[in-house]
Amino acid sequence: MRIGIPQESKAGEMLVAATGATVGLLRKLGYEVVVEAGAGAASDQPDEVYAAAEARVGGAEEVWSSDVVVKVNAPTPEEIGRLRRGAVVVSMMAPARSPELVEALVAAGVTALAMDAVPRISRAQSMDVLSSMANVAGYRAVVEGAYAFGRQFTGQVTAAGKVPPARVFVVGAGVAGLAALGAAGSMGAIVRAFDVRPEVAEQVESMGAQFVTVDMESEVSSDGYAKEMTAEQVAATAAMYDEEARGADIVITTALIPGRPAPKLITAGTIAAMRTGSVIIDMAAANGGNTELTRTDEVVVTDNGVTIIGYTDLAGRLPAQTSQLYGTNIVNLLKLMTPEKDGVLALDLDDVVVRGITVAHEGASMWPPPAVKVSAAPAPVAAAEPVVPKPPPDPRRTVYAAGIAAVLFILVATFSPPEFLGHFTVFVLAVFVGYYVISNVAHALHTPLMSETNAISGIILVGGILQVGSTNPAIAIMATLAVLVASINIFGGFLVTLRMLQMFRKD
Repeated sequence: MRIGIPQESKAGEMLVAATGATVGLLRKLGYEVVVEAGAGAASDQPDEVYAAAEARVGGAEEVWSSDVVVKVNAPTPEEIGRLRRGAVVVSMMAPARSPELVEALVAAGVTALAMDAVPRISRAQSMDVLSSMANVAGYRAVVEGAYAFGRQFTGQVTAAGKVPPARVFVVGAGVAGLAALGAAGSMGAIVRAFDVRPEVAEQVESMGAQFVTVDMESEVSSDGYAKEMTAEQVAATAAMYDEEARGADIVITTALIPGRPAPKLITAGTIAAMRTGSVIIDMAAANGGNTELTRTDEVVVTDNGVTIIGYTDLAGRLPAQTSQLYGTNIVNLLKLMTPEKDGVLALDLDDVVVRGITVAHEGASMWPPPAVKVSAAPAPVAAAEPVVPKPPPDPRRTVYAAGIAAVLFILVATFSPPEFLGHFTVFVLAVFVGYYVISNVAHALHTPLMSETNAISGIILVGGILQVGSTNPAIAIMATLAVLVASINIFGGFLVTLRMLQMFRKD
């Protein structure tokens, strides 16, 4: 089968659905690949790169007449008309928000696969275009915000005075939010974040940011997406958003609800109270925006000097990297749908991933797909069997055991050599000191500490050497064994330490 890679028709689009590297992988699956001339120019993928990957560079008619057409943006009505009946078209389609597109695809008799409808399940992660795009977009949002902010993020103490670090507040801790957290934190900003999903607090903190909490009831997400908040939750978070936005220099909003308009989280009143020079990057602008003043694909500067960025092409502003990620997602999908690696696309509608992205097939609408049973919540813990408490030990046994041990010690001390008590006292003190020294060391340091402290076996080694020449055969044998064991312990301890130190050496 032939795969066609057309040039994107959307104005200003810089992405391409395949790169030279991913074309090579498609060829290994047995497909013939034809790329429209100039399709990858804006993504640093000239025609020569595709030719070197054994793809044919052709015209638009040859591309659109292919068995499979792969593109980034949803096909326009004109492009749908260029598809041959029975062909397969793969792209991002937003089918939940584009019923007219679904109808046009059905009427054209094509099989339509929406890359932005990949189920959020473990085996589909390598095909998740939304995550790939969001990761790049989150990073780019920080770059755009830093440029509009016009000041450095990191704090400094200079001869000219102290420069405070920028304060960044991120709404939503999904893929885009976490990417923004990482980028802002690495640039030296003080980063805070909030998400209605309480289970992401640990992820936020692992990125070096502070998770903002609100006193409200929040349930663990069942599918990895944030749910629409109740009226009580909206009221509880409104004051928090107002306070955090007023104190922030950069606000990045990423809150989206699948299939619904973006919730309005930052009000016009809050924006009016923000400091002059503050910046809001609204990553939900494509769905209406998270602020009341967002304008899709525009930059708004308010009367009080707050800049609101509503770009919807943040990922496309890093076209080379994003095209590579998108192309890799396509390759992973086609690997799933080409099990024999014979260049023949197999549409297995019994596969939950394939069914989840199929929008139209053989003149019938396949949207919406059946619900996927998936949960991001921790599995419920099975009720444990009641534990019957053990009866407390009889205190008399402890007293009896201590008495017997005392009697035995008195007998041994009475009939032992005079130096026994001195040696025994040193032994007991050594046990207590060793116990308290080791027990007060953090567990993370036990391995390097123990590998070094094993060198204490040198005391045993010295004692063994002194007794090896004893005329008593039993003492000589025990001394020899002591020298052998202590030597192994010492050299083994240093060997372990050296191997651990090598792990921290850059060379």
